[in-house]
Amino acid sequence: MAQSRPGWGVTLAAVLAAAIVVSLNVGKLPPALPALRAEFGLDLVSASLLVSFFQLAGMLLGLFGGMLADRFGPRRVMRTGLVIAAAGSLLGALAPSVAVLLASRAVESAGFILTVLPGPALLARGVPPARLRGVMGAWSAYMPVGMALALVLSPLAYESLGWRPVWWAVAAASLVMAVLLGRVVAPDPAGRAPHGAMSLVRDTLRSPRPWVLAIAFGCYASQWMGVFSFLPTLYTEAAVPLALAGTLTAIGVAINVVGNLSSGVLLQRGVSRPVLIAAASVAMILGAWLCFGSDAPFAVRYAGVLLFSAVGGLIPGTLFATTPAYAPHPRAVATTTGLMQQGSTLGQFLSPPLIAAVHAASGGWHHTWWATGALALGDLLMAWLVLRFDRADRRARDGAARA
Repeated sequence: MAQSRPGWGVTLAAVLAAAIVVSLNVGKLPPALPALRAEFGLDLVSASLLVSFFQLAGMLLGLFGGMLADRFGPRRVMRTGLVIAAAGSLLGALAPSVAVLLASRAVESAGFILTVLPGPALLARGVPPARLRGVMGAWSAYMPVGMALALVLSPLAYESLGWRPVWWAVAAASLVMAVLLGRVVAPDPAGRAPHGAMSLVRDTLRSPRPWVLAIAFGCYASQWMGVFSFLPTLYTEAAVPLALAGTLTAIGVAINVVGNLSSGVLLQRGVSRPVLIAAASVAMILGAWLCFGSDAPFAVRYAGVLLFSAVGGLIPGTLFATTPAYAPHPRAVATTTGLMQQGSTLGQFLSPPLIAAVHAASGGWHHTWWATGALALGDLLMAWLVLRFDRADRRARDGAARA
């Protein structure tokens, strides 16, 4: 007897849950950094490599992730990614040295990128077109939700059990999701053909608009990851208890969802893309200054973290919603998304060592906001380019209507 086709709500829940589970690998590390530094004798810059190594696969595979999904099917690739992520977490749980731990982070990164890149394709296949814009706004929240869950739950385990059992638990959750995804998401259709895959890459790389999206996402992600990767360490140095530090960071991460979801609502109400990107960039500059650059009371500095994350969350939601319009043609949407993801992971890879180096050079966190502010200026420049592209599109449409 043939299985009934699952409803689109079930597909959305399963795909989003898979992305959230694999994102636990991002959030489990920052609260563990003090313990890892003590166990392996790492300085702050060396410890930052554990954060950055998670971005290796994204930098190498981002552009080609969409092609892999087209060739082998998005459900199959997502399930494979979950299994690879589980293997990486298991390797990390057994790591006897820093070298093995770094290698495990690289394996986790491959699993992460292969899990999240097929997500938009699965959603586009299973969600009604009228619902897709709102669903894509929800999709952009997978990272802050997964990271926040890990930041809230893992410190409790670190204090009582140590960091290794958390790695085991995340591996188990990934394997469970791989099985669940196979049961509730419709199989990939037969007859996929990879013809023209390299032409999609060439078309995407030759078009300026995907590059604007990739650079904008990279500037945003580097700010966000640079700040939130080291907030638990900052709180620890300020004698804030580990569990409280993780909770405060998790709240700051989770509130990013507000911007993710609001972007789709605001776009539907007519707020322009460049306005959303520019406003979020200014808010991130102000929030980073309040947190790191000001001498304000702790409550005000923490309010800066919330401002940084909540309003900054408008950027990824806006960029995901813009991808179909900025792809060189409809068949290149997945490849354009991959390039955007590649920009994001490059920013996340470079940012933690940059922030750690600024800390080491200045002897504190006071000048951190200069580094993140410079990246926010990059997003302001991309907002200006988006404004120019959108104006050119409107002129073209007006000219076609008059003809």
